[in-house]
Amino acid sequence: MPRWDPKAQERLRAAALELFVEQGYENTTVTQITERAGLTRRTFSRYFTDKRDVLFAGSEQLPDAVSAAVLRADATLPPFQALLAALADIGGLFADLVPHAAQRRAIIASSPELQERERTKLAAVAEALAAALRERGATTSEAKLLAQVGIAVFQTAFERWTDQPEHADFTACVHETVAELASSLAPTAALVTTPEPESS
Repeated sequence: MPRWDPKAQERLRAAALELFVEQGYENTTVTQITERAGLTRRTFSRYFTDKRDVLFAGSEQLPDAVSAAVLRADATLPPFQALLAALADIGGLFADLVPHAAQRRAIIASSPELQERERTKLAAVAEALAAALRERGATTSEAKLLAQVGIAVFQTAFERWTDQPEHADFTACVHETVAELASSLAPTAALVTTPEPESS
């Protein structure tokens, strides 16, 4: 075997996911992963800190990526449109995750430890989104609200992108998700009234 294998990281990830599905995340060891992949523990350590990192490697880059995407969106766009433009812009970051996305979600759903890690990741992304929106002029409360909406749109669009092969790309899934959200909110908007100012 060559000293350096350009496909080592993918082999390790594939082996880990197979074992997580077959015998459960908690019952799988790093040694089993490396043996299944035909690689050494030293090679594993080159790419991942532990077995949990197989599912989350690279996620630490997401907050900075989405923040930068919001800030480089057209300066004339209002906050929510800037947020949507940013979500559509970062789709390319996830292309490598698509083949394993459904497996990854199922594995995370089976483990409270992994669910907590996923929540922590999304909270960091929401904070980065809110900070970027404030920098674009949104109020603190508006930025927090839009950031949470953005996370929901992102999660829904990503699931659709990875679960439905007929979808052309992530951007199309973002637009579809937003259209459904707008359609659902339209009847509610008609019921929302602005309180009249109290007479003096």
